[in-house]
Amino acid sequence: MTEVTTPPAAPSAGRPRPTRAGDPRQRARRRRRIVALAFVLPALLLLGALVVYPVLFSVGRSFFDASGTRFVGAGNYAEMFRDPATLKAVRNSAIWVVVAPTLLTGLGLILAVLVEKVRWATAFKLLLFMPMAVSFLAAGIIFRLAYEEDPDKGVLNAAVVGVHDAFEGSSPYPTARARDGQGLAKGPDGSYATIGAASPGDVLTLGLVGVKPAEIPEEARPAYGAARKQAGAGELTGVVYLDFTPGGGGEQGTVDRTESGLPRMTVEAVRDGRTVASATTAADGSFAFRDLEAGSYTVRLPAANFAPPYEGVSWLGPALVTPAIIGAYLWIWTGFAMVLIGAGLSSLPRDTLEAARMDGANEWQVFRRITVPLLAPILTVVFVTLVINVMKVFDLVYIIAPGPVQEDATVLATQMWLVSFGGGNDQGLGSALGVLLLLLVIPAMVFNVRRFRRSQS
Repeated sequence: MTEVTTPPAAPSAGRPRPTRAGDPRQRARRRRRIVALAFVLPALLLLGALVVYPVLFSVGRSFFDASGTRFVGAGNYAEMFRDPATLKAVRNSAIWVVVAPTLLTGLGLILAVLVEKVRWATAFKLLLFMPMAVSFLAAGIIFRLAYEEDPDKGVLNAAVVGVHDAFEGSSPYPTARARDGQGLAKGPDGSYATIGAASPGDVLTLGLVGVKPAEIPEEARPAYGAARKQAGAGELTGVVYLDFTPGGGGEQGTVDRTESGLPRMTVEAVRDGRTVASATTAADGSFAFRDLEAGSYTVRLPAANFAPPYEGVSWLGPALVTPAIIGAYLWIWTGFAMVLIGAGLSSLPRDTLEAARMDGANEWQVFRRITVPLLAPILTVVFVTLVINVMKVFDLVYIIAPGPVQEDATVLATQMWLVSFGGGNDQGLGSALGVLLLLLVIPAMVFNVRRFRRSQS
C-alpha cells in the first residue's frame, strides 16, 4: 500500500509573513525610531528643564512658608484669597480677559473686512502689524511717555488740553493773588473781594501780585492814567493792576507810573449777596459800573480769574490706569488679530457672498449673516489665543503703571512677581499665585489644542 504525503499548506494571501529578528525592514524601522528619538531628545530635555521641572517645583514650593522650611499645606492658597492686593489682581485679570480679547477680535474683524476694500491693502496691513515688532518693554516706555499728565511732555494730554482750551479757554491769571492788607480779602471759593464798602463815584485800585511777566498779555498798558480818572454820576470805576515795579522801587498799594494794568479780568459789583453788574478790564486794567443805584457795594474778582489751567486727564491715575494699559496692548496686538482674520477671510467661498448679494442682501446683512458665521472658527482661535496671552501679561503693567498706582493696576503675573521678588520675599505665596495662573491658563490651552486637532482631522 502506497503512503500518500500531504504537502504543507501555502500561506494565506492576506496574512503577513512573520519577520525574523534579522529582517532588514525591522532593522530599518528601529533605526528610524532611534534617529527620531535622537532629534526629539534635546527638545524633551529642554522642555523638562525649563517647563516641567519649574512647574513641579512651584507646585511643591507652594505648600511651604516664605522661608521654605515649614510645611503649611494649603495655607498659602487660603492667604492668597484673603489678601486684598491679590483679590484686586484677580479682578484686574478678569477685566483684561473680558475686555482685551473681545476688543481685539472685534477690531481685527472690522479692519480685515475694510482692508479688503482698500487699494493699498498690503501697506495698510504692514503699518498695523509693525507694532508687533516692538518689544513690550519699548512699547511700555512709549506709552508711559504718551500718558504723562504734564501737557508739555505727554502727547495725549497735549491734544486734550488743546481741544479743551479751543472751546472753553483758560483763566487769564492762574498765579495771581492779592497782597495782604491792601484792601482785598480772599474768599473760600478762591475769589477776592474788597474789604470795605464802595459806592457810586468811588475809584478803586485793586492791586495783585504773583503774575509772571510772560503771563501779562501783549495788549496790557500802564494803569497809572486809569487810576487818576474821576468817576461820573452813578458810576463806580477802578483799575486792576500788577502791584509790582520792574527793577524795584515804587510803593505798595499805590499805582506807580510803570506798573501794568491787567486786561481781560472779570470784575463784579455785588450787593446783598447778589451780583448786580459785571465788567471786563480794558488794556490798562480799568473797569466801570454805570447806572448803579445809590448804596454800598462789594467789588469782587471771581475765582474764575485765578483758576489753574486745565491740565488734561490723569491717564495713569487709579481710575484709568488699567484701561490705559489695555489701550497700549490693543495698539500692539490689533495687527496680529487683523492678519489672522484676514487670512481666514481670503479663504471664504466668494460664490456664497456673491449669491447673497444677488438675492438682495446688503453689505451689512452679508457681513452679519454670511461672513461672521463662516469666520466663526477663526474668530474663536484668535479670541482664545488672546485670552491665553492676556492672562500672562506682565511687561506693560509693570512699566506703564507708576509706583503709587502699581497696586491698582496689578494683575496675577505682576502680583506673583511683587510677592516673590518685588519686596514681599514670600516665594511660597508667589508659587501659589503661579499655580493659580497655570490652572487658569490650562483650560484655554486645552480648548485651543483640541480645536486644532479637529481642524487637522
